Amino acid sequence: MGLMQRAVETYDFLQKQTKGRMLPPISHMITRADLEITITAKGEFRSASAVEKDAAKIIIPVTEGSSGRTSGVCAHPLCDQLCYLAEYNQEKHTDYVTKLEKWAHSDESHPKLIPILNYVQSGTILSDLELCGLIKCNPQGGLEDEAKDGKRLVRWRVIGLDDGTPDACWEDTALFDSFIRFYQKEHDTDPQCICMISGEVSRRAQQHPKGIIPINGNAKLISSNDTSGFTYRGRFTSEEQALEISYEASQKAHNALRWLAAEQGVIFGGRTFLCWDPQGRKVFHVTGPFAAFAKPVWEPTDYQEQLKRMLNGYQCQLPKNENVIIAVFDAATSGRLSLTYYNELQGLEFLQRLYDWENTCCWETPFYGIQSPPLWQIVNCAFGTQREEKGQPGMKTDDRVMCQQMQRLIACRVDRIRFPADIMQALFHRASAPLGYDKKVRETILSTACAVIRKYHLDREKEEWEMTLEPEKKDRSYQFGRLLAVLEKVERDTYGSDESREPNAIRLQSVFCQRPLYAANNIESQLERAYFPHLKPGRRMFYKKLMGEIMENISQFPEEQWNQPLRETYLMGYYLQRNALYASKNHDDMEEQDHDSSEE
Repeated sequence: MGLMQRAVETYDFLQKQTKGRMLPPISHMITRADLEITITAKGEFRSASAVEKDAAKIIIPVTEGSSGRTSGVCAHPLCDQLCYLAEYNQEKHTDYVTKLEKWAHSDESHPKLIPILNYVQSGTILSDLELCGLIKCNPQGGLEDEAKDGKRLVRWRVIGLDDGTPDACWEDTALFDSFIRFYQKEHDTDPQCICMISGEVSRRAQQHPKGIIPINGNAKLISSNDTSGFTYRGRFTSEEQALEISYEASQKAHNALRWLAAEQGVIFGGRTFLCWDPQGRKVFHVTGPFAAFAKPVWEPTDYQEQLKRMLNGYQCQLPKNENVIIAVFDAATSGRLSLTYYNELQGLEFLQRLYDWENTCCWETPFYGIQSPPLWQIVNCAFGTQREEKGQPGMKTDDRVMCQQMQRLIACRVDRIRFPADIMQALFHRASAPLGYDKKVRETILSTACAVIRKYHLDREKEEWEMTLEPEKKDRSYQFGRLLAVLEKVERDTYGSDESREPNAIRLQSVFCQRPLYAANNIESQLERAYFPHLKPGRRMFYKKLMGEIMENISQFPEEQWNQPLRETYLMGYYLQRNALYASKNHDDMEEQDHDSSEE
């Protein structure tokens, strides 16, 4: 199936589960109201007020043309903007009154329609709103600020009918049904087609709604009204040959997508990411984390065990045959909405792929234990710039870069595509130049880089990299990374508690990546002159022994490779060796050696 079929399926399910869901019926849409006018059953004005932002969303009747209107004149049948309700814009006002009259005097009329029609035709709406202090009028009888106030949408409340229906028009389901029946009769003679979504013969949609994605309000997913811009010329002779969708299917699909985008859409860089089950079951969003541990997990085996438990739990909640839909939308222009990514997976496969990502793209973090870095964090660390937000330093990426890279990572996560080399390389270079970032930021970059490098090598070379230190690892770069961690720790051990300067190993890290043996010799000579003499004998002996063991591992590689640029895997050796040096057991060993040396 495709997007529109799944959207119709979603609508049919949601329509049965109406409790707590603001899902518009066919021939209706959700919009925001700015003003509320209360009138009596005789059409007399009672009061008016501004609508609070948290109660601004309402359901209103719309025609096929008004739901997709842009710059042309096409009124909504009931609730509309002041420029349609007031007489100062005669063209728009006439269009509104004509549509409301036809509905109010039809066989499918509703008791609220005649009072609203009588009030609008009385022509006092602007003066009434001005008396309530909601607008200002100019001497000519129009709006003083037409550009702003003319676009304010009015919703209606009719009191005194005593028919058992709600006073508020936007809460009256009988009013909704009235317009559906009226609009259906109005178009009974319209051309029919075989709907490409449902496969049924039904009235063909002439236009399709706009406003599926809130941040792209005027953009349409389906549009074919450009007969002069070669939209379909060269392949078809008319728009009907290009695409035929029934009015009912179009309404259902667009209303479902609009509801999904408003309720659970996640936006990155102006691009909207959706992830849902058409049968309404809760689904983890593809942009979010799969695992959320109550306590930090520090051991790799514990991490894998916790992940498996979570996978088993999620599989019980989401049946394996349920479908999970992933869709991404973006608007290249203000009027055209595009589907930039689409995939659908069965529930079991979807959960398994999220699990596989979390199990392979993960690393230990300084404060939160082992975890998989969020996708947005990978993008920020690879392509962002450091900025202050709420007094805290962090990485921020340009919106155009963020939306593109997020979609690439989602494709890797869901489609099991190999991890992009350019993102891994960007993280590698960022982590190798730590002086450009705040200390907290550089630690985030480093742990993110290690997680990505681990994932990259597993995807490309099928090589497993452990999250625990492997002293005998047969990798030259890994061993040089261990050496860098030791050189850094030696110098830091001589600092006082308030020392904030950077060790030579950190200041020369970018040189170390390109010429590791040369940089290591320079750093070691500085340690011999200025820092080793300040260490206790046992600690000095421990570090020199460890450096000797690492150099012995490096010497097993051909001599011509010793000073060649390092691969990205050196970061994992550096991170793990540094962690091991800060572990308490190493401190205990060195203190014991210091004590033995002092007794001798």
